[in-house]
Amino acid sequence: MRKPVVAALLMSVLATGCGATVEKPSENASSTAVTLTNCGQRVTYDRVPERVVTNDVGITELMFALGLEDRMAGFAMPDDKGDLSGVPWKDGYDKVKWLSKQQLTKENVLDARGDWVFAGWNYGFRDDNGFTPDTLKKLGIPSYILTESCRNGRTKTSRGIMPPLDALYTDLTNLGKLFGVEQRAATLIAGFRKQVAAVRAEAPAKSPKVFLYDSGTDSPFTSGRYAAPEEVISKAGGVNIMNDLDDSWTTVGWETVVERDPDVIVICDYGDVGADQKRKFLLSYGPLKNVSAVKHKQIFVLDYVDLVESPRNPSAIARLGAYLRTVADSGSAS
Repeated sequence: MRKPVVAALLMSVLATGCGATVEKPSENASSTAVTLTNCGQRVTYDRVPERVVTNDVGITELMFALGLEDRMAGFAMPDDKGDLSGVPWKDGYDKVKWLSKQQLTKENVLDARGDWVFAGWNYGFRDDNGFTPDTLKKLGIPSYILTESCRNGRTKTSRGIMPPLDALYTDLTNLGKLFGVEQRAATLIAGFRKQVAAVRAEAPAKSPKVFLYDSGTDSPFTSGRYAAPEEVISKAGGVNIMNDLDDSWTTVGWETVVERDPDVIVICDYGDVGADQKRKFLLSYGPLKNVSAVKHKQIFVLDYVDLVESPRNPSAIARLGAYLRTVADSGSAS
């Protein structure tokens, strides 16, 4: 095993996001139009945003990782998404205003004098509350949709149009182009690719089957093949047992989980029901008693931000990869 290699790569990537001087945002590009492809559509922005408003932790940290705190007017994010004191982009949280601990609203954006909104479907944008890119457009405020959340047309709400890491790299590339920090984006992406490749090279010969458990007791909320856990799991050396679902985050039945018999369950830790409570539920829920992961108590916890599109995805892959290797070495993978 080459854990020192993974650790070195991780430190190199995080150093880039911790304030290392890689590239300053372009100072003279504020009036230059930039055209990007977002969710399959060509979108032209007439000027570089100067008062960006973001929704949720992963999206916000994409901006921080590119050193774009000074271009931000604020962010909305619940305070149940983990401890932010030790994150690589702590300076960003210190500098940028926390506008709301609820879902982002039109009022938040207007009060902050926002000139560009970065959010996603079910990551701020919602049809049921009227906060959508079209609503913002009518107010003269352009927006950008998180690629992981792009709707794919299978249903009115199903999401995902490309593999999750490709979505991460697409958004970093687009942000780099728009804000004039293309080299910084390219450096981040190259570091992430090396880190992921190093973990993948150490993957066990036999891939453990993994179930991602977000929440739910009557029916579990989990990840299909277009949400970040798909590649957090697969690049770590496992197999997402729900990778045949053409959606990002979705609900399935417990009978499907039992039938597919995962070797490992990964808990997404956030919200009022924490990881310890979720673990107790899984271990005590009768229908799961013969599932391999439950019998062997092979349950691993990752934070919410590790499992949505964010610059923390590669480090999550490294941590889960180390755990899956111990599972494979123990011989408890089916």
